[in-house]
Amino acid sequence: MLEQLHKKRQKVNSLVENRVHFAGDDVELSIYDTYEHAEHIRLFSNNVLFCGMLSGKKVMHVESCDYHHAFLPNESFVLAPEQTVHIDFPTACINQPTTCLAIDISKDKITSVAEQLNQLEKCSEPQFNYLPELVHNEHNTQTQQLLMRLMHLFCENTPQRDFYIDLALNELVARLLQQQSRDLLFKQVAKYELATGIHAAVEYMQRNLNEQLDVDELCKIACMSRSKFFDQFKKRIGTTPQNWLNGQRMMSARKRLERGESVTSIAFTLGFNHPSQLSRGFKKTFKQTPKQYQTQFLQTKTD
Repeated sequence: MLEQLHKKRQKVNSLVENRVHFAGDDVELSIYDTYEHAEHIRLFSNNVLFCGMLSGKKVMHVESCDYHHAFLPNESFVLAPEQTVHIDFPTACINQPTTCLAIDISKDKITSVAEQLNQLEKCSEPQFNYLPELVHNEHNTQTQQLLMRLMHLFCENTPQRDFYIDLALNELVARLLQQQSRDLLFKQVAKYELATGIHAAVEYMQRNLNEQLDVDELCKIACMSRSKFFDQFKKRIGTTPQNWLNGQRMMSARKRLERGESVTSIAFTLGFNHPSQLSRGFKKTFKQTPKQYQTQFLQTKTD
């Protein structure tokens, strides 16, 4: 299935942001390859642009919100409609190109998925509304697999192609909207705008990443029964308390590795019984051991 994509990418018309693209209903997928060092390359779209790094490193500059940060594999970078980003390519070269996947999603599709999610929740106040702002964060394994699946689907040539693309696109948009809903909740937690019991429980968990999950304590903090707490947590956060806690520990471990801390120190700081326990979880999440990730990150940082 990817032979068509591979052949198209071999036809290099530009050493900077050489583009291969496929179109579908309400969506367009592009693969960008850059083969040499470049700076301040402009990217713009009238629609929501969901980007995922496949290899290499970019540095993203969004002047409208004074944003200047590195963009690496296993991260999502989402531009709002009519938002401009300027990109640097510090490590791109012929032998190791910087490669990025970009999915241009129509506003109608975003609105449609948001309406469907709100209908499913049956809440008096809509929980899922697209916020036209920059999103840049680490994404989970499911989102990475979804991006790869979309890339495969666009390369297919079957009668069902557009149908399956639409299903996958709905899931991608839903994940984006859920992420924005969670980000808003976490911002409220950070400002101590604890509007609900779930806010209070999340704030407690964030402050105590090194502790084992105590569901009874969380239920007391949230003032909810056990069943209601799990139900409301899943609706607002999109996963179980244990999975969320594990994910937060992995994200914290990743940031600490980037600061040069040792694996052993990180493991015990975050409440793991042994460094090997951290290593297994980290590799499952990021497909690399902590040491491999740290070495690669620090090397990339100096390039």
